[in-house]
Amino acid sequence: MSQTPHPSPRPPRPATGSSAGRAVRSAERPVPTSADVARLAGVSRATVSYVLNNTSAVRISEPTRRRVREAAEELGYVPHAAARSLRAGHSRMVLLPTSRVPVGPLYSRFLNELQWALRRLDYTVVQYGSLGLDGDEAARAWAELRPVAVLSLGEADLTPHGVEVLKRSGAKAVITLGPQRVEGAHSLVMDQREIGGCAARHLIERGRRRIGVVVPEEPGLEMFSGPRLEGARRAAAGTGAVIEPLPLAYEEEPAARLAAAWRERGLDAVYAYNDEYAMLLMRALQDAGVDVPCETAVIGSDDLLLGRLLRPRLSTVQIDLVTGRHLAELVDRVVRDPDGTPERHDLMGARAIHRESS
Repeated sequence: MSQTPHPSPRPPRPATGSSAGRAVRSAERPVPTSADVARLAGVSRATVSYVLNNTSAVRISEPTRRRVREAAEELGYVPHAAARSLRAGHSRMVLLPTSRVPVGPLYSRFLNELQWALRRLDYTVVQYGSLGLDGDEAARAWAELRPVAVLSLGEADLTPHGVEVLKRSGAKAVITLGPQRVEGAHSLVMDQREIGGCAARHLIERGRRRIGVVVPEEPGLEMFSGPRLEGARRAAAGTGAVIEPLPLAYEEEPAARLAAAWRERGLDAVYAYNDEYAMLLMRALQDAGVDVPCETAVIGSDDLLLGRLLRPRLSTVQIDLVTGRHLAELVDRVVRDPDGTPERHDLMGARAIHRESS
């Protein structure tokens, strides 16, 4: 018996419009809620909120806390930060603009300690890439995230108006760390001139009279190198010592060129900005046959461990930087009492450590 041929079935058309959206949504896993956690743990939603937000005002037994945390972990539930902030009237976010300058080991340790200390105080640290933003523009961008505190560590030149923008957006603490005070903010003032002055005085006291001061060519370091050069000049004023700026990129070839022409400059000492530049230049001087310290004394700053392992051991300026824990405690105190009078803290202390290179 012959069969009547049937047409080939057409492939199904892809879903469009609202039906496509429903198909996609139905394939997605539902987002767990606090109500789901409460049902699984056998507690109320309020109890879930108290446990997961670490609320200390309500006493909850440890077995109940453990049951809630286990249920949240099983479901993959995490609290919604924005919703929590809305209920509390503010966030627990501390905004920390990322540095636009090369960060050395000393500064890195400080930032790590600061973030650990803030985390122990139950704050969430959010780093903000502020490259290309400055002044009031940066303040407006930061304010959009509604942080409870902003720590501006010199990444943008905040103005009194920028501070006011942040406070109106809900920031309870605006703290700046830099060379000068900012009106309306709690200011941690670090006068970089003291570092350069301390290094120059150390060299002058040892009879050096023609002193080079390395000025890094890396962009962004001017806020440190300029004041350090000024501090060295102030220390040399009236002593008969001459200060000569030495622009230098942090690379071997520029250091070698500078060392090759060293005797032509007639310099008998150098403050090399920091220990890293000092180690770079000292190696280049030694390669060029310049004796350290007989012909040229060398001193850096930051007191890095590696400087003590060199031969000759590197003289340095030890910087007394505010601790990260101290700054975190200041943030917490100002958040709790935002109406207090803005304070100024002078935080830069420095002392020269004499070793073999000078």
